[in-house]
Amino acid sequence: MRIEVRLPQWGMGMSEGTVTQWFKQVGDHVAEDELLAEIESEKAAQELESPATGVLVEILVAEGDVAA
Repeated sequence: MRIEVRLPQWGMGMSEGTVTQWFKQVGDHVAEDELLAEIESEKAAQELESPATGVLVEILVAEGDVAA
């Protein structure tokens, strides 16, 4: 099963953020709630956690790019 990880809505009006760092790479095993990336919005930096245990198969937003 493939699970898509989306940018959470951490606050009112937050619709996008910049990926400042990936903690995992394609092919890495990840556990549920393990940190995947750091996302910076206009108000704060937040950490993106894995919603499930599995293997990271694709990164669609590179470091420095904006995720929506």
